[in-house]
Amino acid sequence: MINKFFLWLIFLFLAIACNAQRSIPLYNGKIPGSKQVPDMEEWIANKDVDTIVNNVSAPTLTVFLPPDSLARGTAVIICPGGGYHVLLINREGSKVAKAFNEVGVAAFVLKYRLPSDRTMIDKSIGPIQDAQEAIKIVRLHAAEWHIDPNRIGIMGFSAGGHLAAMAGTHFEQNFIENKKSINLRPDFMLLIYPVISLADNIGHIGSRNYLLGTSPSKEKIRFFSNELQVTRRTPPTFLAQATGDSVVSSKNSLYFYEALHRNGVPVELHLYERGEHGFLTAPPFEEWFERCIYWMRANGWIF
Repeated sequence: MINKFFLWLIFLFLAIACNAQRSIPLYNGKIPGSKQVPDMEEWIANKDVDTIVNNVSAPTLTVFLPPDSLARGTAVIICPGGGYHVLLINREGSKVAKAFNEVGVAAFVLKYRLPSDRTMIDKSIGPIQDAQEAIKIVRLHAAEWHIDPNRIGIMGFSAGGHLAAMAGTHFEQNFIENKKSINLRPDFMLLIYPVISLADNIGHIGSRNYLLGTSPSKEKIRFFSNELQVTRRTPPTFLAQATGDSVVSSKNSLYFYEALHRNGVPVELHLYERGEHGFLTAPPFEEWFERCIYWMRANGWIF
């Protein structure tokens, strides 16, 4: 007779197996625009953000699926921040993905390539290639993962917010091979203390230097400044930032809000009086995340 402890171990193993996340390579075969160089990726523990990832040259997508009983058919691709030179993979990645799972939303943490002349032919387009490939993969696997292909959003924090906004403002240009003409437009965007602009007056120059180099042309700065690329087809957007953000000016969110509003794109902006970049002390996670979920429900992204 099988004892109760053994049965409990079997149940625990099955529960873990059913809910475990898995990481998949973003590309089958050669990574577009990448050089054949050694992989120097490293994960470093950090007391403030749990884990920092450096030197990403082999991008992955980590799949977080909610239990079937909770699944709502909505998906969010999450782009962690880190100024385009590191990724805060837990605090702005897996932690948020698990919170989405709790409300029935599938989540996918994108470990995108970090711009580097050592690893890329054109470092400025590596991250947007990865974001577009992630959108393509999620749409291609929508039936398998019980996702509505018309309810796939993208979320970004800080420089990851710039990447997410790039996906939402540059989707009509294919930066990747797309033989099946998969729709690369995210259905909605969730941008948290985002870098939006790379312009001199409001842009985050650190992110610009890592992405474009220290002497980019005016044309390139304009192309990568998302507030200047908004059209009526830009996806509906949720924005949250603190006015006291001393790292990325809140003007990034304000200018993007104004551009979206001017073009008739549904947009909601939350500017917190208290808090800083990264929301390290305020507002608490539950505050801004619940507002985000409320916006998604109010706009029909979560049923």
